[in-house]
Amino acid sequence: MNMHQNEEHHLSQSAYAIIKAHYAASAKADIEGMMRDVAADVRWTEMQGFPCAGTWIGPQQVIDNVFKVLAKDWINYRFELEQLIDAGDTVIGIGNYLAQHRQSGKALNARVAHVWKVEKQKIIAFEQFTDTLLVAKAMID
Repeated sequence: MNMHQNEEHHLSQSAYAIIKAHYAASAKADIEGMMRDVAADVRWTEMQGFPCAGTWIGPQQVIDNVFKVLAKDWINYRFELEQLIDAGDTVIGIGNYLAQHRQSGKALNARVAHVWKVEKQKIIAFEQFTDTLLVAKAMID
């Protein structure tokens, strides 16, 4: 596939395919792959009550305030995708967060839903919904 064909293929990717690729990269802990289709001005919202709570703007803020924090505080922090729902420009990922908290040693297993918005083949918004009480309980000695 030459560069031009590859560009055309990429331009025709559905929102569903873009999010599926994000989760595939996430499963391999490939941050570069995870951020490949994230817009420069993405609005990435971690739920109030979650350790990384807030709305982060742009890929670097997401890496610094979400992924690096989770990697520092948790052992083998991961999202296990159970279902991916295609709703056009909106895609919903449902699954579980699994990890072990470094300080408390406690295991985490919490249900989660991610709501993604894609525009012009770029992820423009992400919002997380999870059981923040289960996350908090795993963090307490």
